[in-house]
Amino acid sequence: MMLVVSYDITNNKLRNRFSKMLVKNGGVRLQYSVFEINNTKRILDLLQAKIENEFKKSFGGGDSIFIFETEMRTAVKYGNAIHRDQDLIFFD
Repeated sequence: MMLVVSYDITNNKLRNRFSKMLVKNGGVRLQYSVFEINNTKRILDLLQAKIENEFKKSFGGGDSIFIFETEMRTAVKYGNAIHRDQDLIFFD
């Protein structure tokens, strides 16, 4: 399973704090305000608790967050996003 988190937060400080929280919890930035996170029930519960307890009270009327759950095997990616799922080999 994979989560796709999309957000529109107007306050710069809050938006930066939110994106850092996503990265700390395994988020990989796909676009400026869209992250991909490998999902487990625990991760989804953790994200929802953090949003409720740390962010929700600070949201303005125009702010929004959408969390989509999808299967990796059914996700279709194009462009730069396709490279994120490929193994890398490093030569030293």
